[in-house]
Amino acid sequence: MPAYTIALAQYPIDQFPDWAAYEAKLTRWVKQAAAGGAALAVFPEYGAMELASLDAATQSDLHGSLATVAGLMERADALHADLAARHGLHILAASGPVLVEGHYLNRARLFTPQGKAGHQDKLMMTRFEAEEWGVFPASAVSAPLHLFETALGRIAIAICYDSEFPLIARAAVEAGAQLLLVPSCTDTPQGYWRVRIGSQARALEGQMYVAQSPTVGLAPWSPALDVNHGAAGLYGPPDGPKGGDWRFPPDGVIAIGAMDSSQWVFAEVDLARVEALRANGGVLPARDWAKQPGAVELPKVKVVDLR
Repeated sequence: MPAYTIALAQYPIDQFPDWAAYEAKLTRWVKQAAAGGAALAVFPEYGAMELASLDAATQSDLHGSLATVAGLMERADALHADLAARHGLHILAASGPVLVEGHYLNRARLFTPQGKAGHQDKLMMTRFEAEEWGVFPASAVSAPLHLFETALGRIAIAICYDSEFPLIARAAVEAGAQLLLVPSCTDTPQGYWRVRIGSQARALEGQMYVAQSPTVGLAPWSPALDVNHGAAGLYGPPDGPKGGDWRFPPDGVIAIGAMDSSQWVFAEVDLARVEALRANGGVLPARDWAKQPGAVELPKVKVVDLR
């Protein structure tokens, strides 16, 4: 598979007077990603919560905002599907709440230019989600970890806090994942670094690309996303094939954005490098994982064909 460009959003949370304003913003962002040559555009965790601003009665209500946004997700999905087809790229939409069997879940959705779509629900809840917001883990309705077979390779998604738990990514690696997408939303620099460190650790362990996309900036009208810190980045293992003529960067950072700025970060993904490292890297952590003492059960993985 030839190398391709990935676009990672450092995405601000805006307040909209109407749906048309939201549609204009999203269209502008996707158009910019396509103009930069992106085959895949990645938006952050909970970016969809800016839709809460469309209902003045609930936009400042922590729990009411969930219901408002969940009610608009189908319409947002239709817009993303249209933009993916119109601009000829894959889009990981900003995650948002969906109501499943009486529980709100945090769902990221992946759209292809051919009109196919899949989703990944967050598996691990932060304290804020579980104790204050009432968002449930995917396990509440037995939703599995997904591996997406796409024209851009085998892709898995670890939403924010999920990236801090190695067994989730390991299950995806054993299923064949070559690229892990990490949409994130963190309100402190420490939170950003936790997710970034987790992402870089997953890249090292799995000998794969890991792409992080955060929310950024201030949204004082939103009780959930009032403060947002982060930088988008594409990470790989700091290694290269034995005897090869290339290496990933010494710190594993392939591309990184300016902290807290609103922008796209563009970088190249070359999956041939993943396969070369897994076969003949200076070290082979993806292969050697099973040699660790103390075997543990991994999460179940469902393969979803989006080709």
